[in-house]
Amino acid sequence: MKKYPMLLRPVSKEIIWGGDRLRREYGKTAPFDKIAESWELTVREKEMCVIASGEYTGLPLGAYIRARRRSVLGKDGAKYDRFPLLIKFIDAADRLSIQVHPDNEYGLKNEGELGKTEMWYIMAAEEGAKLVYGLKEGCTVEEFGAAVAEGRTEELLNFVEVHPGETYFIPSGQVHAIGAGILIAEIQQNSNITYRVYDYNRPGADGKPRELHTAKALDVIKLRTKEEIDAIRFAVPLSGVKADNMEVLASCEYFTVVKYATDAGSTAQFDVTDHSFASVLVLDAAEDAQLESGDQIYPLHKGESYFLPAGLGEVRVAGKADIIVSEVN
Repeated sequence: MKKYPMLLRPVSKEIIWGGDRLRREYGKTAPFDKIAESWELTVREKEMCVIASGEYTGLPLGAYIRARRRSVLGKDGAKYDRFPLLIKFIDAADRLSIQVHPDNEYGLKNEGELGKTEMWYIMAAEEGAKLVYGLKEGCTVEEFGAAVAEGRTEELLNFVEVHPGETYFIPSGQVHAIGAGILIAEIQQNSNITYRVYDYNRPGADGKPRELHTAKALDVIKLRTKEEIDAIRFAVPLSGVKADNMEVLASCEYFTVVKYATDAGSTAQFDVTDHSFASVLVLDAAEDAQLESGDQIYPLHKGESYFLPAGLGEVRVAGKADIIVSEVN
């Protein structure tokens, strides 16, 4: 099958805490008003991106991949028994629930699905916006469990004020939550397991409190120092030369994520090898921004997502643009 940079049509999600920024600022569409999440790269039975450009326009991405799995996913991508990544834009107009994700062993044993390690890149944040990143220093899992049972959950959470351009790496077992007024790009393992610990006693779309999973959450919480998290975040050495206009956001066991920032008249380039496919997430783009592959040129627009099959070769970004490139390890 032909290989080329494929523009993707995402999957939108309506959740009670969502806002309207993805519609207003990023051109996302949905049959509902508030778009909480836009799944920009997803290959799941009920959530499937569709190819939106070129020869395979209209073909579900999963069908394209199945036709030549190893050739399209690459050596590292094909070693997984399911598509390995899930990439989203998330608009939190309100607070998300306090939650935690299991590791692979626990997830497969108890849910039949992989666990979840993920990272957040802060695209925008209102002044004073905060997220939950772990528990307060010195707090034990037992103390946190007691606080949850007594209705004191928020007392033992570590709240962090966030700013655009920051990255937060969230290994499985890390208690976390996005606060109100934050727009992020999320790169994660392809898993949808979430154990909610606390949801501010608010009702769901059906008017009833959303389900909590306190016992399982307490089972999987892991307490780590910043140094221990960074060791997981950058566990895989990066090959190749580091350029001035690139920033390595993560290079963990599951994925490598690099941000490129180019100006008018400048370029960035990277190779899509036979080791992995690549995802290109366009955070921002001026009118002159474009993606170049071989002798083909693809205009870039804010909020777009491209799937680049493994083995595509050298890819260049020209013009003023901010993009995130993700691959699997």
